Amino acid sequence: AAAQLSGTMTLMAYSGIFQENYTAVVVDPFKAKHRGLEVTYFGPGTSSQMLGLLRSQRSSPQTDVVIMDTTTAAIACREGLVEKLTPAEVPELNELVPLARQSGGECGPAVTFDHFVIVYDTTKVSPAPTSLKVLWDEKWRGRISVSAPPNIQGLVLTAIVERMEGGDYTKGIDRAIARLRALAPLVQTFNPTPDGYSLILNDQVTFATGWNARSQLYHDQSNGRIGVMLPEEGTAFQINMINVVANAPNRAAALAFVNYALGAEAQTAFTNRMFYGPTNAKATPNPDALARTAVDPRYRDRVIPLDWDDIVKVRDNWNSRWRREVIAAGGR
Repeated sequence: AAAQLSGTMTLMAYSGIFQENYTAVVVDPFKAKHRGLEVTYFGPGTSSQMLGLLRSQRSSPQTDVVIMDTTTAAIACREGLVEKLTPAEVPELNELVPLARQSGGECGPAVTFDHFVIVYDTTKVSPAPTSLKVLWDEKWRGRISVSAPPNIQGLVLTAIVERMEGGDYTKGIDRAIARLRALAPLVQTFNPTPDGYSLILNDQVTFATGWNARSQLYHDQSNGRIGVMLPEEGTAFQINMINVVANAPNRAAALAFVNYALGAEAQTAFTNRMFYGPTNAKATPNPDALARTAVDPRYRDRVIPLDWDDIVKVRDNWNSRWRREVIAAGGR
């Protein structure tokens, strides 16, 4: 049946460099295998925007497959906006690492693993930093960009700082909030536009929070000016989920695409291209590419196992505390 796919399938996922690279090594090869099928890539930007579109189109979906972050995908699953998937329809589910299946529950699984990093300007910072504590150095006042909640980077940073201060985010974040409040006066922006990587390249900041995959790509594109630090205090996975939209217009093509995207071929190609950690246990990325991800064995003990179901429940509280206690202390 897959060999006879036809019509048009619409994929909704991230725009920008994600779209450019995902299209090149996943979407285009899939299309080459199914000549009778057209694939439209729609990139609204953020996961929250994707969720809003899924909600607005509930009665008449215009999208077949969606890739978005784990917290938003969990909401979509809970609201019945995306399908529950089984290995009978998506055989590649059986090849995924346990975390990939667990992250999606009964709905679509993880399609990429990314992780939190600090990026910095290598022309201004030497030697290369290894600790998150470098951000609190008065030397960098006004030269720091932090993506605050509701951006998921801010949520991850909160959990890491709580651990850095000897706490446990599952029991509270008082220690993290106190430490971040002390950082706030040194921060230039809590809402970097267009992003922290660009602010560094435009010489507006020296440090920024970021995601590893994009950071590694910008490192290469900038001839090494963008440095990437996986903090010794820890990191956490940012997990992107892939889902079939409920009542998808072209469900057969959607299932086939999800299966292909989860396969070892596509997973290997995307890790090699953009340094996202693979979720398929049989993927065989280049050792050099794998070494630039937190999936590499050298870094696995630094990964904090976040329970995103729990974080979804406290997200609004964390957002509120950031606004009242952290951002307000910045005076910017």
